Parts: sequence; C-alpha cells; structure tokens
Amino acid sequence: MSQSLTGSRYEVHIARKGAEESKKAKDYFAVHPGDIEQVKEKDDVVGYVHSWEVGSTVDGPGLRFVGFLTGCLLRCQYCHNPDTWHKFNGRPVTVARAMEVIGKYADVLKLSRGGVTLSGGEPQLQSEFSSRVFRRCKELGLHTCIDTSGRLGAKFTDEELMDIDLHLLDIKSGDPEIYEKVTRQPLQPTLDFARRLSALARPTWIRFVLVPGLTDGHDNVEKLADIVAGLKSVERVEILRFHQMGRDKWHKLGLQYTLDHVEPPTAELTERVRGQFRSRRLTVY
Repeated sequence: MSQSLTGSRYEVHIARKGAEESKKAKDYFAVHPGDIEQVKEKDDVVGYVHSWEVGSTVDGPGLRFVGFLTGCLLRCQYCHNPDTWHKFNGRPVTVARAMEVIGKYADVLKLSRGGVTLSGGEPQLQSEFSSRVFRRCKELGLHTCIDTSGRLGAKFTDEELMDIDLHLLDIKSGDPEIYEKVTRQPLQPTLDFARRLSALARPTWIRFVLVPGLTDGHDNVEKLADIVAGLKSVERVEILRFHQMGRDKWHKLGLQYTLDHVEPPTAELTERVRGQFRSRRLTVY
C-alpha cells in the first residue's frame, strides 16, 4: 500500500482497466466476474484499495482509520463512489502491507477509543481480505467496524463476524421494489443478514440515506422502521441526508446521473423521518 492511496473518499481513482471501462457506461454498470474473485500472492491475500483516511469521525466511534475497498454489486443511484464499483479500479495491497500501515496508527486509535473501519465499495465482496485484516486488528487490540450493505453477508462465517465489533449496516429502503430501483439488487439478502446479526447479538448501527422523491415515502420509511424495530442488536439509527458531493464523479466517468437536480432533504422532512423511527423507541441520529 503506497502513500498515493491517501486522500479523500470523494477523489476519483481509476486504474487503467477502469478507465477503459468508463468509456462504456452500460459496461460500467455491469458486474464483472473478476470483481468477485479472491486473489492471493504466495501465502498472503491481496485486497484492492481505493484510498484510506486517517482521523475520520463519521465511520464509527472515536477516530477511525478507514480503508475504502473497491468492488460492489450495488449500483445505487446516489452512490458517491461509483469509481469503487469494480474491484480492479483499486490498488492491490497484501494483508501484511495493510497491517504495516494500520500498525503505525494503532496507539493513537486506541487512545481515542477509535479503531479501523473497512468501507467501500463493499468490503463484504473482498471477504477473505477483510476478514483477515479484522482478525489481525483484533490481535492488536483495535476496535473493528465494517460499513456494508449486507448484500454478501453469507460470505462471512459466524466466527469471522465475531471479529467485527460494529456493523454499519446500510439499508436503502424498506420496500423491496424501491430498494431494487435504488440499487439494482434485491432487498432480501440484506434483511437475511440483518436478522443474522441480530440472532448473533452483533452490535449494529442502521444507516438510511434519505433522498427526496426516491426513499422518503412515508410508507417506505414505515416498512423500514418496522424491520429495524424487530432487530435486537441495533444500537442506533443514522439518517444520512442526501448530498451532491459525489455528482462530479458520475460526470467524470461519463455515467448518467439521474439525481442531478435533487436537493438535500429539508429539516422538516428529516425530522419527520427521524420521528418515524423514534416512534418505535429506536435511538436516532
């Protein structure tokens, strides 16, 4: 892992293969077979990394070392990292090299009651790399966190899930049709994973992106609130207000961005949605 990976999650990182793919919008939206293959280098596992940030306070408790991995099955309309959809748009990094970098910040992360978060893209797609990094982090005494849609949760064993101290579980919609409209993927695998986390008593923060005209419907929020209320291990719900910070990436990649003229949700709409979750006695942020 080189220092060139350091930077904002909103910077566009495109490898040579990715640059070629970005010229074909339809191909870019497709899931490529290579995106879900595991890669090994001798006895180590190779992961593909978009970038990392040190000092984040929005990706779990305390100060976080956040690794943004590449590769994702979802094609969310509001994705602010579309350049992470394909795994090979990232830089190859072995687990050993990743831990060498993380180790430099271990003491600071512990003092701040923070830790390491793997985000993306979708870190569940690179399950072997992610699980090995989490195991090594636990050996260092670091708090671990994953930011995930839960779409590929079945790739993790129960034992591997025990190495993840906190799941930031993004559930895009409570209505299956709206979920598929937003992501091009089915809702059920995410619900199955959420209920598995609940049964295993794994601490979970639910994240819901509030997009006016897309996910803000009263009935849609009611369905999601009912789902979340049935999960025993949820510690809080975070309402993430839609923003346009990723719009330029879509334009640079030549992708059609359908939310170009959508404004962030108003304070009134945001409070209405928070109230729907609070009515189930959930802690809401």
